[in-house]
Amino acid sequence: MQRSDSDIVFQSYGRCCNTEQFFVDFYDRFMGSSKDIRALFANTDMKAQRHLLRNGIMQLVLHARGMPDTKLRALGKSHDRNGYNIHPEWYRLWFDALLATLRQHDKEFTPEIEAAWNRAILPGIEIISQAY
Repeated sequence: MQRSDSDIVFQSYGRCCNTEQFFVDFYDRFMGSSKDIRALFANTDMKAQRHLLRNGIMQLVLHARGMPDTKLRALGKSHDRNGYNIHPEWYRLWFDALLATLRQHDKEFTPEIEAAWNRAILPGIEIISQAY
């Protein structure tokens, strides 16, 4: 039986999300990708932000596993130009930081797992970014 992309992603994320360091490393990468991104988090409670990230990634994974897009649309609304003003092009930086952090923390990470992340998660990111 062949595993689906959503199963592969679910298991990969499960191997990573058990440690707070995964989320710390993600934000180090993401904030290091752009001075604009770094400025967004200047006065942020990063412990609380890491909790939000944990949930946000899970929402993307659950959407890939067939959950409705309701929560992703709500994320898009909160991150649109009237909310956090997260520019659509920044989502690529976010996803690149996520993939690099997965590569570091998922000891089973392979090009096939990376391809599964791309196929499973990018449609959900598109839903969020289109709200801008």
